[in-house]
Amino acid sequence: MKQRTYSSVRALGALTFATAIMLPSIMTAGEVQLTSNDGTLDMRGEFISFEDNTYLIGTPLGELRVSASRVSCTGADCPQLEAVVADVYITGSDTVGLGLMPLLLEGYSAELGASATLGNVGQDGDLYASLVSDEGFGDELASYLVSSAGSADGFAGLLDESALIGMSSRRILRDEARALRDAGAGNMVSPEQEHIVAVDSLVVVVHPDNPIQELTTEQLQDIYTGRVQNWSEVGGPDAPINVITRQEGSGTRTVFEQRVFGENEAPLPGTAEVAETNSTASQRVNEDPYAISYVGFAFQRGAKPLTLINECGLRMTPDAFSARTEEYALQRRLYMYTRADTIDASTGGFVDFVKSPAADAVIGKAGFIGFGVDRRAQSVNDARGVMLSDPDVPRYEAGFMQDMLNTMVEYDRLSTTFRFGSGSSRLDERGVVDMRRLVSFLETQPAGSEVLVVGFTDDVGEFDGNRELSANRAAQIAELLQAEGAGRLGNISITSAGYGEIAPSGCNVNEEGRRINRRVEVWIKNPS
Repeated sequence: MKQRTYSSVRALGALTFATAIMLPSIMTAGEVQLTSNDGTLDMRGEFISFEDNTYLIGTPLGELRVSASRVSCTGADCPQLEAVVADVYITGSDTVGLGLMPLLLEGYSAELGASATLGNVGQDGDLYASLVSDEGFGDELASYLVSSAGSADGFAGLLDESALIGMSSRRILRDEARALRDAGAGNMVSPEQEHIVAVDSLVVVVHPDNPIQELTTEQLQDIYTGRVQNWSEVGGPDAPINVITRQEGSGTRTVFEQRVFGENEAPLPGTAEVAETNSTASQRVNEDPYAISYVGFAFQRGAKPLTLINECGLRMTPDAFSARTEEYALQRRLYMYTRADTIDASTGGFVDFVKSPAADAVIGKAGFIGFGVDRRAQSVNDARGVMLSDPDVPRYEAGFMQDMLNTMVEYDRLSTTFRFGSGSSRLDERGVVDMRRLVSFLETQPAGSEVLVVGFTDDVGEFDGNRELSANRAAQIAELLQAEGAGRLGNISITSAGYGEIAPSGCNVNEEGRRINRRVEVWIKNPS
């Protein structure tokens, strides 16, 4: 395992964090700029001192103390830090690194009964965390160094063994997985090495003063290929559209282009601006009344989110429930990856915590969505109820739609949703985690509760064949649920049903929409 060090003064080998941050070079008076980790707040002032991991600067309003764990420093008078060596080096997606890692490391420390000291090191603002046992009065348990860039950097770090954990806001690509496998890293898509951390929704954002409230996916395609270059062409002011995107290799950009363009080429307009991070993209939108960009849900930072209208005319607004069900078109999973041949206790313990229910509150606090179970009432008046009441469908299909509607309104829907590959009855990689969470939730429900496991398919194939396939998938999930909950769910009844291709959650015009529709939902009814 190659260890990464900083050598802004000189390499000192294994160095404690306290030593690294307490040895500034010449501290002469001069202006410095402290920038918050999310990039949205700048503080300028006269540098006074750096003690106890805290900057002290003089401003027109008086002296200001700022924790180094919240900001990075730029300017000739910023402290020059000694070399730092960590037990665990983590690199990759800035969405995970900036948005999640600080709180996850603090949460993991609390779970261990330890104290976490966090601070930025180096001029690039990498995050260092030292975990000390007995609430800070014991020995150091482990140290972590987090470098936030793009998802591709995470896989590169795993490949050259400079990193023990790779962060990604997209799933690993086949070429990346093969290269790591050939290098002895193991099967990167096995549950032991591919760790789904949270769910995030990409949000298309504009300046708060922009009157535009919604865009169709076709309009979004036109904007990001330069076919539409003025806001007046989509109902806005007569002003040029300033397109902001992310750099090549960014997981955010990869997911955006896959969801918006599918397999089609998406040449950007020559005037498009590239933002290095989510924070930079949202900051640029907040500065420019005519800019448009896309960022992770937690990085909106005051920019105005737009409602998207898909090819089927369905309006899509990101919220926690639709993200957990994975039925919002621009949602994505956030990942951590580990090599099979370099995993150790400090790495494995942290990853286990991140995937556990104990991390859910931390993930929510950071503005992302964990895998806890939500519950939502179903009604004849909601979007699905209206769809099922369509009077213009053939009589045969209408009978099944009416049956589903009559049943649906008696149950609430849970956010737990299982998905399958095309024509497959095998769960995808998230299924095991969701099944465990579902059992834990159902264990808290009152005796006599009824669970109905309900299957659906895409529209490829014959109607009756799809209905049978959906019923089989639902029965399979019901059996797995009973097996997983053996001895724990004895007071709850579990049955299943299948409705095939009716009530789609996505458009069946592309593979992503069909994937969304190949699902098994979980409905619940408590005793009166």
